[in-house]
Order: sequence, then C-alpha cells, then structure tokens
Amino acid sequence: MASIVVKLGSSIVADHRGEARMDVLGPVCEEVAVRHAAGDSVVLVTSGAIARGMRLIDLPVRPAAMEELQAASAVGQGPLFRTYSDLLDQHGVPSAQVLLTFFDMSARTHYLNARRTLRKLLDWRVVPVINENDTTTTDEISFGDNDFLAAQVAILLGADRLLLLTDTDGLYTADPAKEPGAQLVPDVRSFEELEDLQIGFSASPLGSGGMRSKVVAAEMATAAGIPAVIARGDEQGALRAALAGEEAGTRFHPQVGKVSSFKLWLKYAKPSHGSIGVDEGAERALRERGTSLLPVGIVDVRGDFDVGDAVDVRAAGDGRRPIGKGIVNYSAEELRQVCGKKSDEVRELLPRAAPEAVHRDYFVLD
Repeated sequence: MASIVVKLGSSIVADHRGEARMDVLGPVCEEVAVRHAAGDSVVLVTSGAIARGMRLIDLPVRPAAMEELQAASAVGQGPLFRTYSDLLDQHGVPSAQVLLTFFDMSARTHYLNARRTLRKLLDWRVVPVINENDTTTTDEISFGDNDFLAAQVAILLGADRLLLLTDTDGLYTADPAKEPGAQLVPDVRSFEELEDLQIGFSASPLGSGGMRSKVVAAEMATAAGIPAVIARGDEQGALRAALAGEEAGTRFHPQVGKVSSFKLWLKYAKPSHGSIGVDEGAERALRERGTSLLPVGIVDVRGDFDVGDAVDVRAAGDGRRPIGKGIVNYSAEELRQVCGKKSDEVRELLPRAAPEAVHRDYFVLD
C-alpha cells in the first residue's frame, strides 16, 4: 500500500474572497477517502489559514506585518481544520490536526517525535491534516505556501509520493496566462532541464507560494528519492489520476543520490542575512573534506546577522565565488572580532563561543 502526502495551496483551499472552496475540498476529501479505503496512508498538508482568517475578520488585502499574518492565521486555523474534519467524517474517515514548525523538522528530538506521532496516527488509520504553525513562527510564513513543509513531511515519513495540488495543470514552459504558446512539461528527470524556463512566484493576493516554490519542493523530495507531482486540484479526474499514480500534471522523477531534508531547506528556503569570505584552505576543507568552518579560515564578514541566521559562504577576493550556505554560531560583530584567529585566541576573546563558526551539519554546498 502507498503512503501519499497531498499538499493543497491557498488557491485550492480558498477563493479570491477567502471563502472555503467546498466545490474543490469536497471532491478532494472524497478521493482521499477512496485511497484510504484502498489501504493507502494519506497525509494532507494544507495552506489557507491566513486566507480564511482574512475573510472571517473582513481584511480586504493580505497583511504585510508579521503580527497581523499570525493573528489572521490564528482566526482561520480552527475553521479550516473543521472543514476538513467534517468532509472526511462524511466518509467515515477520522482526521487529526497537526501544527508543525521548522524546528519540529530540524531539531533531532522534535523531528523524531513528530515522525512517531504521524506514524502512530497513520497506524490508527487517521488522516493527519498538517499546517505550519504560523501563529508562533517567524520567517516560516514566507516558506512558500507550505510547499517546503509538504516536502519535509514526505521526507520525514519516507512517503511513496508527494502530490502538490494547484490551480494549473502543472509546470509550463512559461506562464500560460501571459504566454499563450506555453507548453505543459509532463516529465522532469533532471532539474537542469528547467534552467531556461520562466518559473514564477505567486501572483495571488491570498497565497505566498507560486510555481517556483512547488518546483523547489519537488526537487527536495526527489533528492530524497521520492517522486513528486504538480497537478491540478480543482479537476476531479486529474486529482484521481494523480492519487492513483497515473499520468497527470508534471511528474518529477527521483534523483540519483540523496540529500538531507534540512540541507535542502537551508539551501533553498532560508534567506541569507550576510556573507562570509573564506581563504583557499577553508574552501578546500569545505568542498573536499566536508569539515566545519572555523574562524581561522574566515577572511571577511559582510552584513548584519545574528547567531542562528543563514549566511552565504564565499571565496575571498574580487569574484567572491559562491561556495555554499550555512547557519552561523556567531553574530556578525563577534565574527569580525575573531575572523582569522586560531581556536585558542577565539576562546580568550569569546570564552562561551562555539568552536565552529559554521558546523558542517548546518552547511550545504552550492
């Protein structure tokens, strides 16, 4: 039996006014019930809490301030889950609300606990309905309409398939709304094939994702060996075909070799707040030996960042060739104090600082 993660974007969940699209969600839940009855394990990852909250409190446009986004999500999350619960209950399928944050997916103990909980729900034949916990997170609201979260959930569970439902037939060679001659891309076996395509961000006033975030989510999943599909969610036949593993939308085939979900998230989703220039020895150590980056190998520091922020790691010099991205254990001010210094000198200046500027577990090559 198959394990399937199905992600529904804001454009599928809510209309332009923020009203729940019952004409879409009803058939989706019906198809989920069909797969559930066939013995498959289905997980729903849903967006739309902010859109629903906006409608319920009559906000005319999507807020920009973080506290307003979080408050709108708090208003909309309960009614959103209740919609899924009621629709699935009509088919005798129990459901459970699960709210996750990035830290639940990256911190080892939280990750294992989330996996155990989700697996137990699936063992009990319960359909988890997952959303990002926008009410308490910070920059996670900008992750791309939960596309990255869906990919991470698929990887966490070792799913057999990731299905990303949107309001188009799949990935096109260009935006079909702007380019009448744009062609559907039925299969993607290498992401190098997509370099020349015009893959855009969301133009929706209610959503935050777009086709680019879906393609990146598909890349994350396929890098972990999980096939992914971007398909239309508001056409019943297309959804049924995609859930059954038949030809539908754009199919992304598993890639050779596997990369951890955390490093894929770091590479593609977490924004950089500055950059670090490193010498030739540090670059070789990062590229060839996979070591951590120590302060002694750092030549210059640019930007204003704090401990825990992501920074670009570049080769020192005029070209500043990109090497990778990592999460720093120092603020920019602290790194400027200790860059180029050996470990014993660093301990004298900053006794409580970590020995690594960027630990190898929190670094990914470009």
